[in-house]
Amino acid sequence: MAPVICVPPSNSRCVELRHYYFMLNIPYQTFLMHYSGAASSVVVNTDEGLRIQVSASRFRPFLSQIGLKGRFRLTTDNDNRFLQLELL
Repeated sequence: MAPVICVPPSNSRCVELRHYYFMLNIPYQTFLMHYSGAASSVVVNTDEGLRIQVSASRFRPFLSQIGLKGRFRLTTDNDNRFLQLELL
């Protein structure tokens, strides 16, 4: 069952959090296409087999000299709006 939070806690507006897990291994030079405007988004396949499109700018904090590598968790609300991206 997905976690549910109420914002603010005393408000009756509750949001169901959705988590998507996936692995990435994108070399640095390939990811640089984002900066030239050739690739504005990254399409990932989640562990559950879903294809999700994420703005490439969301991955900037995780970019290293080797590129984007690792296991990530994307958190969205029940309307699939971005909430958080984490490197696990």
